[in-house]
Amino acid sequence: MATVTRAHLTEAVYEEVGLSRNESAELVESVFGEIGKSLESGETVKISSFGSFYVREKGERVGRNPKTGDEVPILPRRVLVFRPSHVLKERINRSLSPKSGE
Repeated sequence: MATVTRAHLTEAVYEEVGLSRNESAELVESVFGEIGKSLESGETVKISSFGSFYVREKGERVGRNPKTGDEVPILPRRVLVFRPSHVLKERINRSLSPKSGE
């Protein structure tokens, strides 16, 4: 399974849009920067036909050390959550279903 990196995204922008490689890299960084700033300020980021990113507050809770079984307090924190759109879910599931005629 391959991992998509900033370099892959930059190359895709370069090939699809026709910007220079440097301009493509700046565009990708700019988009990630805006997404990051929005999430840091508590906003939800929605990308049509892709999904939504949002920050969720998790409260303090008690966990267990898996080796010893000892209870350990887990401090409150903020976590990033991604919720895929129905369009993306359908595309993913369609790619897993067997092709007709096989």
